[in-house]
Amino acid sequence: MENQMLRATIDKLKSMNEFETSNTKVDPKYELGAVLSYFDNEKPVMFNNVKGYNMPVLGGIYGNRDIYYKLMGVNTENRLNHFMNAIANPKPYKVVNNGPVKENIINHNINIERMLPIPKSNGKDSSSFITAGMMIVKDPETGQNHMAVRRFQVNGPNEVNALISPASPLLNKHFAQYEKTGKPLECAIVLGYDAEFLLASQISSKKYGLDKYEVDSALRGEPLELVKCNSVDLEVPAYAEIVLEGTLVPNKREIEGPFGELMGYYGEVAPHPVFKIKTIMHRNNPIYQHAYPSREEHLANGLIREAELYAALSNIVDVNDVNVTVAGGCRFHSIISIDKKKEGEPRSAILSALGCHSDLKHVLIVDNDVDIYDYKDIEFALASRVQASEDIVIIPRALGSGLEASHVVRGVTDKMGIDATMPLGEGREKFERAEIPGYDNIDITKYIPGMKK
Repeated sequence: MENQMLRATIDKLKSMNEFETSNTKVDPKYELGAVLSYFDNEKPVMFNNVKGYNMPVLGGIYGNRDIYYKLMGVNTENRLNHFMNAIANPKPYKVVNNGPVKENIINHNINIERMLPIPKSNGKDSSSFITAGMMIVKDPETGQNHMAVRRFQVNGPNEVNALISPASPLLNKHFAQYEKTGKPLECAIVLGYDAEFLLASQISSKKYGLDKYEVDSALRGEPLELVKCNSVDLEVPAYAEIVLEGTLVPNKREIEGPFGELMGYYGEVAPHPVFKIKTIMHRNNPIYQHAYPSREEHLANGLIREAELYAALSNIVDVNDVNVTVAGGCRFHSIISIDKKKEGEPRSAILSALGCHSDLKHVLIVDNDVDIYDYKDIEFALASRVQASEDIVIIPRALGSGLEASHVVRGVTDKMGIDATMPLGEGREKFERAEIPGYDNIDITKYIPGMKK
């Protein structure tokens, strides 16, 4: 049994009973995405009968927080320290001579439209999009490996747009340097990876200055195994399913978009660089990895943001846990649990959190008796512990996110923090929550056999 990349993930998902298989013929245009969307992109589904293709598609793999934790061998309590430790203590990777991803190498007559079952997901999407593609580049100055999930609009048989956003400052910098000299930038697009690889991709190269392959090795507790590409000077995971090798073409742009993006809105239409495919490597009987736009990347990104917020807030307050919510796009909303020792700490936590990430828009501070993953408990705190005139902090016209529609329209974003903690001292007894002694975790099946908990 393999222990790295997608097929190892499938084995884990099956052992967890978190893997569904569909043998019904499904159209990659809209229909496949509709099935994944039905499950809120939280259910891993293998589509074995994709209309027009012999290659299966696996989607919804990394969209569920609990499944993600299990795949990485962590839990709610220890995951933040595990993630921060990997960033603080990266480990060496290992380059091997050969690997399954090199079982098939295609250098001629490349046609990804015919070969790969690339879905089209939303009605106004400009084309089919590779949504789970992990873009690999090497820092020309340091030799460090950088990777990020990018979307790739299919333009033709061997050409895609590569979305290079302001959120990728190092990639922009490197490509700009190459364009000045008229040289192409060598890149690879990896499909068929695991949870550790995805999480490592979400750390900021600019902020930490790390080789992401080394962070991956620390996360998985063993060296990430890599092989050299066939036509570009890069290394890629030996157990990946598919790798597209090529270059970003200097001084060439094509219109990209619209595309149904974060929060379910269509992103902006703009010219973006062109990626020319030179070589395709793939395993025997490859599996195409798909992310319905673009849940899995965003969840992983939110997990890293949680670790960063936790680290920043730990210098200010006694913080218990941080939830950068899925419903808030894994970047706009954060619910933070603290042990309040002094009045004023929640406001300090609000300011610290909003200063940590410019994307963050709304922050809610709660006591440790509130379950920050339970929306009923969160609403309970809002309803019974907040007085708007005293407990809400508003910062008008701040820097927001280009992925958030109201910011795009206005150019600025109002930030809000809410203190939903109980007061200290006199009056606190009014907030004691009623309970049934000895029966907080009652086993309902004892009284109603066969009922699901």
